This record gives sequence, structure tokens and C-alpha cells, in this order.
Amino acid sequence: MACCIRVNQPSSLVDSRRASVYLGGLMKILVIGSGGREHALVWKLRQSPRVEKIWCAPGNGGISQDAECLAADVNDVAGLAALAERLDADLTVVGPELPLVAGIADEFARRRRTLLGPTAAAARLEGSKVFAKEFLKRHGIPTALLYGVFDSPGDAYSALCSVDWPVVIKADGLCAGKGVLVTSSPDEATSFIERLMEKKELGDGGSRVLLEEALAGNELSYIVLTDGRHILSLPPTRDYKRLFDGNRGPNTGGMGAYSADSIISPELQANILDLIVRPTIHGLAAEGLPYRGFLYFGLMLTQDGPRVLEFNCRLGDPEAQAILIRADFDLAEILQSAAAENLTGRGLSWKPGASACVVMASSGYPGEIQSGKQIHGLKDVAHSKDVVIFHAGTRCEVNSYYTSSGRVLGVTASASSFGQALAMCYEAAGLIRFEGAHYRRDIGLSAGNASQAAGN
Repeated sequence: MACCIRVNQPSSLVDSRRASVYLGGLMKILVIGSGGREHALVWKLRQSPRVEKIWCAPGNGGISQDAECLAADVNDVAGLAALAERLDADLTVVGPELPLVAGIADEFARRRRTLLGPTAAAARLEGSKVFAKEFLKRHGIPTALLYGVFDSPGDAYSALCSVDWPVVIKADGLCAGKGVLVTSSPDEATSFIERLMEKKELGDGGSRVLLEEALAGNELSYIVLTDGRHILSLPPTRDYKRLFDGNRGPNTGGMGAYSADSIISPELQANILDLIVRPTIHGLAAEGLPYRGFLYFGLMLTQDGPRVLEFNCRLGDPEAQAILIRADFDLAEILQSAAAENLTGRGLSWKPGASACVVMASSGYPGEIQSGKQIHGLKDVAHSKDVVIFHAGTRCEVNSYYTSSGRVLGVTASASSFGQALAMCYEAAGLIRFEGAHYRRDIGLSAGNASQAAGN
């Protein structure tokens, strides 16, 4: 389909089209990002009868089969806003965190364009761990004990002498999921601080660090969609950040995730909403930071109740893949309503059962990788309606796919039970091949989660 670009339309025509969109007309949507999360968004949005056109900037090889991909720099918020204007997109949905923290929502608002995502001020919940920690304290939201915040490596090294072990070390800023270490080793802690603050291996995001107590329990990803007042909960999920089976190896952006109806009890979910989610949304509004979009609560379920580990101001990845494959509603309509601050009376419906996502990564990830490896076997799994292959880092050339980044594919399945969903994921992953392919074989079955998985 040819690209429909309208330039410099009279404002009356633009306003008329927007009004028709809010009244149920056809929509043109721009999705920003290039990973598996963005592929899942595009895949689900495309199913809406209200969607006329989808673009993705910059997208990837797999996304190009479901949307028109456009070259773009996700860090150039002015350029992205100008792109939305040229396309006359009715709604822009932002996948990754960098443009949100950089103020893309503010730039769109200045140009009177509709975008789903928080302002730069609200996105500090993810952009600064220090801001998030102080926000939690101000509003009495349960979290881990903070030992201190340090601007100099010398002070951080000295503080290691007075913490309880194990300890959590966090970079204050964005580090692509690699800025957190949980360790019982003083040597490992010292080395991590040196890498962050002296060697600057993760950039400016590591120029300031926090030391926190390490909490014991099961981690949980709890994501909501909000228009600033109303809250819609997505199914709870668990993700796997460590590279190797048994939660060993370095942290990554995420090696897999699963969602199941029985992952937490109704009582625990009510507790999370009452103690954490609602106080956060209301606290943001009280501070003049009304929040629109997805908000991710990284939680630890301790013996004393849920505690906040971190915030993300967007859908998780790969949690989004496991969640959206279960979605049984018109995503385009819901996201438009959230962006318009109009979730009143809205609800979400989900396919019963469970889902899982297994990430296939390149050799060397999360460090240096070699891209350009041809991917084989995708056609062998294309026939299954319950298995979807979301592309995270691929490029397409003459109907063949090649690796282009560390995380390559998210093999995702839904079924009536968690065991069935997981089996379908691993069966499909076994049919896909590329040089250096690696994936965890214990998603949902690692220590701490075995009882939950077995019960589904």
C-alpha cells in the first residue's frame, strides 16, 4: 500500500478528522520503536477494524510485514513530532523509554498532536532512580530501604563498608536494563561501581548510584494503562532478566516472560492496587504530573507484602509480547481513549489461560555481538495460530531475515494452561535457527517460580 502523507492541511480539516476519530472513525497510527514490544503493539493494533494505516519508526524486518517502516532516530523528539505531522497520524504510541524521558509527549502537545505517553517530568519515574525513590518516600509507598545516594565513586566505595549484604547497586539514569547489580560480593560491588562511575561503561546514566537493601521474594511485573485518573490493569507477568538458566549471568533487557491467570491471588492484586498503584497515580496528579500511558511497576513480593523495585514508563519487553497475545479487545480504541483522557467506563477483556515468551538472542549478548546472521525456520512455525514470532532485532532482504541486534526474536504462545503455552514456545524455538542463537530453557521453571508454573 502506498504511503498516505498529507502535508500542511488546513487546521479546520485536521480538527474535523480528529473529531471523527474520537467519534469512532478510522485511525492512522504511528508506533515509535524497533523492538519486540513494538512488533507486538503493531501486530495487535493491526487487528482493529478502526485502523486504516500503521507506520512504525524505525521498525525492523518483521514489523515491515505488518506496518510501513520509516527511517527515524528515536532520540530526536522534534524529528518524530515533525514526522507525525507529515503523516497526519491520529495517534502516536511510544514503545521505548528514551524518547519519553527526552520529552516527546511535551513536543507533541506543543504541536497539538495526539500521543500516548507521559510528559518528561512524569517520566522521571524511570529516568531517575533517585527521583523515583524520593517520590515513593513522599507518598508512603512501600519500597526497599535506601542506604544512600552517591555522586562520587569514593563515597560509594566507602559506603559498602556499612551495608547489609547482599546489596543492590543501581545507576540513577537509563542504562538499557544493565544498570542494576544484586551481589553478596564486595569485590563484585566495587567493580560494578568502578564500571559505572569511573569507566563510564554505561554512559551518563551511571554517574550517580544508589545503594539499597536486597529484598527476598518473587519478582512481579505489574503494568497498568491510565489516563491520569482511571486505571486499567494488565495481566500480571514475570520476566527473566539474567542471561542464563537458573538466573545466572549478566542482566539483560529480558530473556523471556510469562503470564497466567493464577500468577497472583485476587487478594494480592487488590493489595497491590491499594498500596502501590493508586497512591502512585494519585501522587503524580497531586504533584502536577498527571500521567497518561502505560506504567510498569517492578515489584518484589516479600513476606511483608509487595515492595516497589522500579518504575518503567512504558510496556515492558518481553512482558508486552506475553500480555498482548492474550488481549481480547480493540487495542487501538483503548489507547486512543487513554490518550484523550477518556477511560471512563472502559474495561479490558483477556483470553483465559496463560501465555509465554521465549527470547532468542545473538551470541555475545548483552555484550558485543555479530549481526547479519541469516535466520532459518520462520516459515516452519508460521502456520500456528497460537504461536506468534515477534521480531526484536531483524532486517529483511529479498524475503530472507537476518539478525541485527542482541535480542532477535520473541517466540510467543498462548494456551489454556501455562504448560501448554510454554511447550509450544519451545517447540517453535527449536525449529528456528541462526548462527550463535541462544535462549533460556527454564522460563517459568526457575527457582522461586516453579510452584507457580506447576500449578497452572
